[in-house]
Amino acid sequence: MVQLGRRYGTGPASLAEIALDEDLPRAYLEQLVTSLREAGLVTSTRGARGGYELGAHPAEIRMSDVLRALEGPIAPMICASDAEEHLACDRSARCTVNVLWVRVRDAITSTLDGMTLADLVPVRHITLDARPAATPDGDSLTTLEPTLSGAPS
Repeated sequence: MVQLGRRYGTGPASLAEIALDEDLPRAYLEQLVTSLREAGLVTSTRGARGGYELGAHPAEIRMSDVLRALEGPIAPMICASDAEEHLACDRSARCTVNVLWVRVRDAITSTLDGMTLADLVPVRHITLDARPAATPDGDSLTTLEPTLSGAPS
């Protein structure tokens, strides 16, 4: 998802490119994008220039949605799942640590809800670099040249 976030707005990215960039097996990525596509987080384009791209702007994709699409409900323990249909443990009524697991789940959920994919995508900064430039008569002028920093190499 971070790779797709970095490429947001540039068109589809192939899984082969992403697999190479992330040093991951393509077959593994194919499994991930199936779940992400079903959740509406990515879209696919077929054809020679096809591939995958984000279904929304990176700032609109919460990390909790990504995690749920890939892993299912957030649940540090079965008795503390955030899924509506979670299986209640038959000891929940008398369990002394259930409140701990519910608080852990709530803290994880709150953190993931508060982060978007944009938070994980490095920002590209344009800085102005003062460089001397020569004029036709040999005098030097200072010009400001834009340079990118934080851009992937």
